[in-house]
Amino acid sequence: MSFFSQWKPSNFSPNTKKAISDLTLLAISQIFLFYGVKYILARADPSRQSKDQMLKKSKKVMQKLGLDRSMLQLDDHEAMLIGEVVQPDEIDVGFEDVGGLDPIISDLKESVIFPLCYPSTFKSSAGLFSSPKGVLLYGPPGCGKTMLAKTLAKESGAMFINIKPSDLSSKWFGESSKLVAALFSLARKLEPSIIFIDEIDSFMRERSKTDHEVSGMILWDGLATGSSRILVLGATNRPVDIDQAILRRMPKRIPIGLPNLQQRIKILNLLLKDIKLEDGLSIDFLAKQTSNFSGSDLKEFCRAAVMAPIKEYMRSRGGDKSAMIEASETEVELRPIKLEDFEIEKPVNRSEEVIMPALD
Repeated sequence: MSFFSQWKPSNFSPNTKKAISDLTLLAISQIFLFYGVKYILARADPSRQSKDQMLKKSKKVMQKLGLDRSMLQLDDHEAMLIGEVVQPDEIDVGFEDVGGLDPIISDLKESVIFPLCYPSTFKSSAGLFSSPKGVLLYGPPGCGKTMLAKTLAKESGAMFINIKPSDLSSKWFGESSKLVAALFSLARKLEPSIIFIDEIDSFMRERSKTDHEVSGMILWDGLATGSSRILVLGATNRPVDIDQAILRRMPKRIPIGLPNLQQRIKILNLLLKDIKLEDGLSIDFLAKQTSNFSGSDLKEFCRAAVMAPIKEYMRSRGGDKSAMIEASETEVELRPIKLEDFEIEKPVNRSEEVIMPALD
């Protein structure tokens, strides 16, 4: 008799058959339970939809970059975040497009861009010549912080990783720290790279006993990037809400306030350089009338003014759709911009008084 012949089902006692049947059913039920719970947890994840969207976006970005996931050896969290990567040649603004921030631009070139681009030139045993690992841009809304961050990536040739607080937030325990770790490991694989975190105060706030793990604590290890060519660039309107431990890891802090008169003149000249103005209309006069305007306020100020002749033309043609088609197909001669087209009234902006001294 062979060894296996004794294991035929016909040789089993009824009790043995029942035990085998019960064990088989138990194993099958456990398998179904495992995958069922896994499916339910995945469906219950409040950030599941955003994760799916990030993964779809990531695939498109990798195709555009000509990269393969296996080439970079990306894990799941890195693959989600690569969708936020922007190549330098995709950024359509440069330093010449930023008006009124010349001293800040010069400082950033000398202390950030050159060390980031030419590390061999800025070598020292103590690392004194290297670029700062963290830079914080702070000031009132609409003063060019985000635009300046993009121009830094453009001019330095670094990969620009544009991160929103929601990209690093998760309801699940431990998930946020994994995303943060993935952010810095991805930046290392793409270096030189700039990690830009807008509204950094919204999740890197002053610590309290009730804080969730999505706080300034989770970036401590990431900011200590050693000799890597990685710059963490943060922007905020509320620097006082950022954890002091994080502020210490962003040693270079640049206040960007509301533009002064000379800066407003430069911004207005840049915005209106291709616009025909009425004879006698002075850029200097407009600058003097906009003392509490931010850069974005000035842009909207000019946009509304240049729309006035277009609206007049449309009204003169009865507001018909065909008039717009005709205007787009032919070169319609519009009148020059007049002083009356500019809405100069602007409430006093108090944010400058509150925010700018915060880090002094």
